Amino acid sequence: MSYFSQQKGRDKGGAATDAGSGTAAAPTKPATPDMVSTFGPGTLITGNIVCDGAAEIFGRVIGDIQALQITVGDGARVEGNITAHDVAINGAFKGVIRSHNVKLRGAAVVDGEIFSKSLTVDENVQFEGLSRRLDKEIELQSSTQAVPSAQPAAASPIPVSQIPASSINGGKPLSVAAGNSGPISPPSTFPQPAV
Repeated sequence: MSYFSQQKGRDKGGAATDAGSGTAAAPTKPATPDMVSTFGPGTLITGNIVCDGAAEIFGRVIGDIQALQITVGDGARVEGNITAHDVAINGAFKGVIRSHNVKLRGAAVVDGEIFSKSLTVDENVQFEGLSRRLDKEIELQSSTQAVPSAQPAAASPIPVSQIPASSINGGKPLSVAAGNSGPISPPSTFPQPAV
């Protein structure tokens, strides 16, 4: 049996125990600033990342990244917005950076806007865009405060009486076959309203 599939129980003190050994398992620690989340080469992430500590990107990210420190490594590609206290770009980045300290290093290729208090650009870096002074402190939200921007709406039936006629069948009247006593349902392509 795999270690990861073993069930955990509770001992009398409330601590988690491994099912097979009865020994107390280490409690889950909250993220701290010295923790590093690494996304390796060959990884593609489409979506937003919120990290309480540091984040190192060596793959490809399409989305926004927020962390205490962010490093975009050699060969990495990021398209989106970055918000952090410290940012180091060694790979390719396209978007907006908001950070206290930004370092463009090595063979970095950056296309976008940088809002920072300190900007360091090494020789051979390609930077096309705009750099402005950051006037206010960066406020980061913790991963527990982050709310997904797009949650799938639960499918719920909508009474036909609440659907605008212009939304169904392109505004054309619906025809109902004689003898059909069942309820009329909207076409399957009808967009569900946001909840």
